[in-house]
Amino acid sequence: QLQASGGGLVQAGGSLRLSCAASGRAFSNYAMGWFRRSPGKEREFVAAISWSGVVTRYADSVKGRFTISRDKRRTTVYLQMNSLKPEDAAVYYCAAEYFQGRPHYVPEPSVPYGYWGQGTQVTVSS
Repeated sequence: QLQASGGGLVQAGGSLRLSCAASGRAFSNYAMGWFRRSPGKEREFVAAISWSGVVTRYADSVKGRFTISRDKRRTTVYLQMNSLKPEDAAVYYCAAEYFQGRPHYVPEPSVPYGYWGQGTQVTVSS
């Protein structure tokens, strides 16, 4: 089970930190990612992290502003979002997938994830 939290309303230029807590499975050995969906748009990739926590990947639209990380137990993944823009407003989802024997692997954005959490709403006012 993946439980996302931390969404809310923030002014443009502000910051939020999303959390995704994993339970019920050895998600510590799963690569994890964040995706988002805005009204009228398709779900898009935001960021991902290997299960080792060493390797990360970001969408170009968030590079330099967002940081994905995971705790030492590797069961909680964070998305620190700084310098938020109105176009960042969306429902954010965390996801997880297992890649056997590949602790430093971060999947391409198009690679499907098998486990998804419920979304958390991020609203950015201009």
